[in-house]
Amino acid sequence: MPVDIFYRNKFEISELESIAIDLCKGKTLDIGAGVGSHALILQNMGIDVTALEISKVACDIMQKRGVKKVVNQDVFQFEGEHFDSILMMMNGIGLCGDMAGLEHFLGYLKGLIVPNGQIIFDSSDIAYLYKADDFISSNYYGEISYQYEYQSVKGNWFKWIYVDFNSLEKMANKLGWACEMIFEDDMDQYLVRMRLA
Repeated sequence: MPVDIFYRNKFEISELESIAIDLCKGKTLDIGAGVGSHALILQNMGIDVTALEISKVACDIMQKRGVKKVVNQDVFQFEGEHFDSILMMMNGIGLCGDMAGLEHFLGYLKGLIVPNGQIIFDSSDIAYLYKADDFISSNYYGEISYQYEYQSVKGNWFKWIYVDFNSLEKMANKLGWACEMIFEDDMDQYLVRMRLA
């Protein structure tokens, strides 16, 4: 993935990201904020946004770029505040790692959202990457392992999940969330808004 994708401005983001940002209202939490591209756009729109990011380096960059509210913390340690909107872009929901992690995370988010609040995120159905015989694994097909490399320096392997909409909706409904697909592109990437039912 090219580094400049993390430094885009409002004119360089995708249609999906633009729709997601326009949906954000009120006090907003940007989970997995990276170096702050989405947080900066929201901030410039007058939205009260908190950028939550686990990477200290990314948080330092965000502060240098002018993001006003930066929190360097693991999302699962973050508590005490409630938000009208929670945003997770660039398949930010992937941080759940697997279906069990996704179920835990959707439960956890209930403690961060105000009544009538919303969670906005994107994911992809990656079934098109596999042949029919590849689905023999007992794991969900969207559970993968990633490793980033930059200038020959490799990071640690980590688990990530891409979840198809039907599986997401089924799990969300079971946990008391209403799940609405807002947008879908021609690459099987979709944008979701969830509210407590």
